Amino acid sequence: MTVPHPSARLLARYAHDAAAPPGGAPAGALPGGALAGDEVWAVEAHLESCAECRARLAAVVGERAPAVAALVDAVWAELEPLAATIVPAPRRPRWARRLATWMTPAMLSWLVMTALVTPLAVVAHEMAGGGRVAPVLVLAPVLPVLGVAASWARGLDPAYELVAGTPRAGLELVLRRTAAMLAVLVPVLLAAGWVTGVMAAQWLLPCLAFTTGTLVLGGLIGMTRAAVALVTVWAAVIVAPILALSRLPSVLEPGVLPVWGGLFVLGAAVVITRKHAYTLLGVHR
Repeated sequence: MTVPHPSARLLARYAHDAAAPPGGAPAGALPGGALAGDEVWAVEAHLESCAECRARLAAVVGERAPAVAALVDAVWAELEPLAATIVPAPRRPRWARRLATWMTPAMLSWLVMTALVTPLAVVAHEMAGGGRVAPVLVLAPVLPVLGVAASWARGLDPAYELVAGTPRAGLELVLRRTAAMLAVLVPVLLAAGWVTGVMAAQWLLPCLAFTTGTLVLGGLIGMTRAAVALVTVWAAVIVAPILALSRLPSVLEPGVLPVWGGLFVLGAAVVITRKHAYTLLGVHR
């Protein structure tokens, strides 16, 4: 699908707003007023990947904000001699650049560790003679939740603030990282369910419901806080009774699957409805 380029008027309004002094409006306001927040983010996200529109914007800035253009030219005049002495870093392969839009390097080690938890739990379960509660039922809802938290953890990603402050740090990036987590963990959980004889829907629907629940709550209090809160509730309400009574809680019985499915659909609808909330810096904490 071809992404439409910003119109000449939209670029002019963007340049006009950017030239405004802090706390004040620029002289000679353009028709239509200042751009809304989502319009600014859309223009900046497009400019990241479109050299043609960056050139158009430069021409507009030179015409409508000569002081800004003069400042940029002065900065470049000082930087060009220094830039000539810098050896450029080797260009990463295309597949590596695409992978970087789906997950951070800090996520890889966490994913490997998390993917090993389920097989080890299944092996320990089988060596102990099995039981009424399969490990996949206990782990499936919380592993992706922890993955969402890890993908936005400030302490795990050195580029956290840089990424969270970019125009692309909205719902699309949130869903990309969440999908990357599920793409790795769901096959592992599927294999564990097959070994222990648990039907896929019995663990997949709680897994998806908790994942969308994290995204919904994360839009209010931040992804990491949301994940910690949901994992704490799961441990107190589900895991603790399992350890104490050694039996499957009623909320994980096959008859409750429609409820989990409904929670998943409801969570997905709320995430889509509140998509603009994910452009806020606080969400990525």
